[in-house]
Amino acid sequence: MITLYHCMSARSFRPLWMLEELGEPYELNMLPFPPRGFDKGYLAINPLGTVPAIVDGEVRMTESAAICQYLAARAGSSMNVEPHETDYPAYLNFLHFGEATLTFPQTLILRYTHFETGERRSPQVADDYTKWFLARLRTLEPRLEQHAFLAQDRFTAADISVGYALLLAVHLGLDARFTLAVARYWERLRERGGFRQALASQERAALAQGISTVPAPDLRFNR
Repeated sequence: MITLYHCMSARSFRPLWMLEELGEPYELNMLPFPPRGFDKGYLAINPLGTVPAIVDGEVRMTESAAICQYLAARAGSSMNVEPHETDYPAYLNFLHFGEATLTFPQTLILRYTHFETGERRSPQVADDYTKWFLARLRTLEPRLEQHAFLAQDRFTAADISVGYALLLAVHLGLDARFTLAVARYWERLRERGGFRQALASQERAALAQGISTVPAPDLRFNR
């Protein structure tokens, strides 16, 4: 059985959502945030001390978008896009766009509005990276005006990758600034059973394991 190490609503939510969509059995180990600071034993699982981490037999992985791609391919699911399919390049591009392009500026917003203190806080940096995030998010608009999902006209791992960035945007209070097509896309994603089940699963596991149910701050170095 796959074991997933997770902090509440951190990047590890991507593989949790994927597992729920796939209907795969898994064990969910909840960790306090940041795990490297509060659970030193976790360093034996992932020396970086970050989430996610999955263990699947001999397989060890720690990158959220890569884990989603692995799980979709492993299951032979329609959530994977195969190389012979027309949208395979778009699938890969959006899969990594969600993490590398959308989540990156959000973590800087978090850092300079929430985690730095005193004079190290920088509203200007936060504002600059908010504009950066929203500008890059708007590049999805033409695609989403024509398609319900990002690749091959079906829900795939790329939608989970981008969808997590939208969830993080909600935590940052940026969802009111979504364009119309992005807002409608986010509505489709959050109505999915797998998304709702993932939210419920992390809540149940956190309560059962004595972990706070407050969403974890999601810094760039906590992937």
